[in-house]
Amino acid sequence: MKFAVITDVHGNAGALEAVLAEIDAAGDVSHIYCLGDMIAIGHETDEVLGILFDRNDVSMLTGNHDEAVLALAAGREYPRSHLHVLAHHQWIADNMDAKFIGKLEQLPRVIREEFSGHRVLFTHYHMENRKTAMPISEDPFSQIVEPNLGNAEKMFSGHDESLICFGHHHPQHFFHNDRTIYLNPGALGCNDKPEAPYAIIEAKEEGFEVEIKSAAYDNKKFLEAYDKLQVPERDFILRIFHGGQANASLKKR
Repeated sequence: MKFAVITDVHGNAGALEAVLAEIDAAGDVSHIYCLGDMIAIGHETDEVLGILFDRNDVSMLTGNHDEAVLALAAGREYPRSHLHVLAHHQWIADNMDAKFIGKLEQLPRVIREEFSGHRVLFTHYHMENRKTAMPISEDPFSQIVEPNLGNAEKMFSGHDESLICFGHHHPQHFFHNDRTIYLNPGALGCNDKPEAPYAIIEAKEEGFEVEIKSAAYDNKKFLEAYDKLQVPERDFILRIFHGGQANASLKKR
């Protein structure tokens, strides 16, 4: 059987729709695992959550941005490590349809599955065992490390799954040793070009076969809407998370 892995949609509905269209067109993908940070950074919160929650073939878990926004929406303590995007997160929380708050609150941080006798871990990023129940205000997710096999092995040294899928760090990670595949297909909704990465995994008796793919889409209106909507921290977001594409587009006119 085949399943898809997507992560870090970050409020980008156009990118998500492009990926889902390719997955649906393939016709042989049984399930989709979405590894957190569905919202924030991008401004299409309700659109993204509506798409994901309306499908019956998607399993989701929460990431740090989802949980930081939920903390504000529920009046819980906000993580000091995210203060640089507090105004942005507050804007997301204030403008998000309240019906999604309860749904997001019910999502897990970790999903474990087994396919063809091989175990899989899905998580937004590594967490130490003692931190798995900590609130987002206490920064339960481990510090980001450079993407290489050695760091992946060290970070997930307490795990023996055949496949470990994660997100959080936006560059693609695809490493393996003779026991484990470490996979992060890359941030679906945050890139320096209008492409949305994702992965298709086929489970076989001998293990997993991974294909990392990318869906092209038109992001012009999405980028222009940051100014139209007066999204807080938009200059920082467009520069850091979208490679300054909006400014480049303006210069071409």
